[in-house]
Amino acid sequence: MQLPLGPDPRTQTLARIHAALIRAFGRIERQDERRRDPAWTLVQGVIGAQTKTPVSNASTDALLARFGTWEDVARVDIAELQRLLGNQTFPAVAAERLKACLLAIMEERGAVDMRHLSNLPDEEAMAWLEELPGVGRKIAAGVMNTSLFARRQVVIDGHHRRVMQRTGLVPPRADTARTYTTLMPLLPEEWSAADIDEHHLLVKRLGQVHCRPARPHCSVCPIHPDCETGTAIESVR
Repeated sequence: MQLPLGPDPRTQTLARIHAALIRAFGRIERQDERRRDPAWTLVQGVIGAQTKTPVSNASTDALLARFGTWEDVARVDIAELQRLLGNQTFPAVAAERLKACLLAIMEERGAVDMRHLSNLPDEEAMAWLEELPGVGRKIAAGVMNTSLFARRQVVIDGHHRRVMQRTGLVPPRADTARTYTTLMPLLPEEWSAADIDEHHLLVKRLGQVHCRPARPHCSVCPIHPDCETGTAIESVR
């Protein structure tokens, strides 16, 4: 008779990391309810490649303020859309992807309307989103997690992936998809969608402040005790 293996110890590690990051950085809550509209979240993600979040937030708000509806944004000439997205890191790519994405939704749904996703299981909703132009796992998870859908989906960006690799919770060369599939079963069952969002934002901040790509500041990192890389670096000093 095979006995139950019990909870994965990596789940406890994630919980300790989360608690340590809260102690280091404080709680993080999304304040602007207007930005919880799934379409807003989708647009922000599609135009935001390699662009700082506040810049993409401002660009998304400005588009909606100027045109009033996402359907009207979709009808804007591509050259004009590129001009309006001039603050994005890659405005031409952002404009092309955004227009294609919005038009694809309109073609299928008749409007930029994703309410049907609220009736779908997570896997089906994520798959539908990932069929849209310019939408990958990170953006799909962001729509499902941080919008009014409030699903238990974890957003993986470059900072999050790097931190998880260095801690040893995911394989060293795991891409976004593998990092996602590795972490999802490890999330503590008691974490709500908001907790998972906060976890992502805290890990992202850690990547920006301490767990830098080239020179991580391991000696002052708040999750040092639970990081394989940090522990290894300190052991050879």
